[in-house]
Amino acid sequence: MRSQNFIFSEKRRDRILRHILFWVVWGGYFMLMHMATPMMGPEVSNFRNVPFTATESFLFLLLQLPITYLTLYFLLPMYFREKKLVKAIAWFVACWVIYYFIYQFILINAIPKILESVLPGKYLRHSQRPPEARFYIGLLAVFVGGFSSTAFAAGFKYLKQWYLKEQRNTQLQKENTEAQLQLLTAQVHPHFLFNTLNNIYSQAQEESARGSKMIMGLSDLLRYILLEGKKPLVPLDKELQMIKEYMHLEKNRYGDKLDLHYLIADATNDLYIAPLLLLPFIENCFRYSVNEMPEEPWINLTIELKNTSLSMKLLNGTTANGFGQHSGTGITDVKQRLELLYKDRYDLQTRDDDEVFIVDLKVELVKLEATNDTLNQTTTGLLYA
Repeated sequence: MRSQNFIFSEKRRDRILRHILFWVVWGGYFMLMHMATPMMGPEVSNFRNVPFTATESFLFLLLQLPITYLTLYFLLPMYFREKKLVKAIAWFVACWVIYYFIYQFILINAIPKILESVLPGKYLRHSQRPPEARFYIGLLAVFVGGFSSTAFAAGFKYLKQWYLKEQRNTQLQKENTEAQLQLLTAQVHPHFLFNTLNNIYSQAQEESARGSKMIMGLSDLLRYILLEGKKPLVPLDKELQMIKEYMHLEKNRYGDKLDLHYLIADATNDLYIAPLLLLPFIENCFRYSVNEMPEEPWINLTIELKNTSLSMKLLNGTTANGFGQHSGTGITDVKQRLELLYKDRYDLQTRDDDEVFIVDLKVELVKLEATNDTLNQTTTGLLYA
């Protein structure tokens, strides 16, 4: 397991160690091949002059590094990224031809001097090559050594990428299966909830007409939240109807204890709105106006339409400190949704004014055909406009 983690790790330290290990292994193999291929005739074996051959192999190996990494991280990605075969081949041929001439120049002019400076003379006497041999050594070093090192390195690189891709696909399949199971489980929960509410509603009809109406109203609200709340956009008339039902439910709950007035537009002009965008502000009013005020709680709500512009003015009485009116998870979330979905298309003002909390919201809505594709496209447009 440790070796597998090392081979496929993306950590910088492991990547550097892998490259070092590759060149050590490849360098040993290349040196053995070089020793077994003497270029001065069979009577002079490179195995009889190991210091010279090992040093020369190391210098050849250093010359393979730049072309290997140039091919690995520039030429091959050019083809796989841009899918332009002719361009990639042209670059490949040009780079390798230039590399060959640079290699020959260094082989003739630099490597002999380096060998003379680092090796004693006894190792050089049996290593003098005729000029024509250097040409073939250059060909072998470039097109056998260079090509081979590049091919092996590319093979390891793309084998690693293939393995990581397969691992990602396996993980995605696993996550997809888990998501499907969660979806099926989530579908069971609302089904059970609605069935239970229907049973309670049937029982309550026999004992309390008012209680049964409240249960049915709650059932409708939950159905809307669970089913419509997952959509990117919903018809405005559905959203406003849900708010009316919520207001009616709360009025039944508190009775004469709450002074509640609301005026909600009837004609919606076939407009669409993000679901559950207005409800958190209204729910917040009930929380702090009714639950926190011991005497004479009141709420006043007005929702109006002018062309495609929706305006909501919400007022409620507060305690002297008005603590918590501006906060809460629901209010924070809806502010973030407004910024994401209606950026530069909304204006939200909230303020405390002499024990009265005021929410003043204006939103530019959209009018469109009620299809899933257009709903999704419009939501995407709102997000990235």
